[in-house]
Amino acid sequence: MGKLGDSLDQAVQKAFTRPAPKSAGAQMRYLVKQLKSTKAAAQALGISQRTVERYVKDQIKRPRKDLAGRLHGEVNKRWQPQVRAKAKKNAATTGGIIIETRARFGYTAAPGTTEESRVRHITQDLPPEYAARLFAAQEQGASEDTLQQIAAEALQERYFKDGGRRAAGLLVELKDVEYMKFNL
Repeated sequence: MGKLGDSLDQAVQKAFTRPAPKSAGAQMRYLVKQLKSTKAAAQALGISQRTVERYVKDQIKRPRKDLAGRLHGEVNKRWQPQVRAKAKKNAATTGGIIIETRARFGYTAAPGTTEESRVRHITQDLPPEYAARLFAAQEQGASEDTLQQIAAEALQERYFKDGGRRAAGLLVELKDVEYMKFNL
């Protein structure tokens, strides 16, 4: 997943009510429980079934750096699915989402206005419909470019056009994203 997808996941993870398991053994036991077998856990992590069994029994305590990252990612993907779903539903129906970004914005506007792109730091609350579109696109496996287009459209409507109160013909293009963070 890309930067925007990871940022959406991190925003949802802030709603967790309990911390995810920290030790490799606890993470592996959780993953085996969720996937219903050591074989499935081994396939998800790209390691042998015997290695998974050794982590479950705490015979191995410290995974390699690459395995530790994959294990952490797989556990976090599955941790507290009901809390995750509730947070997404709340953002998509009532709460909306907050976007913070530093990026270069280009413009297409009416003749006689400036079209020069420039770097801006923007923090803007977005209504629930944009949160719903972002989460739906992420769940369907949308590319980073698609998520970026949805975010650009949301910022165009909410920040630059102020909900339709100004800049009627303005089209905004998002380029050179330095970072983009989301909060619920």
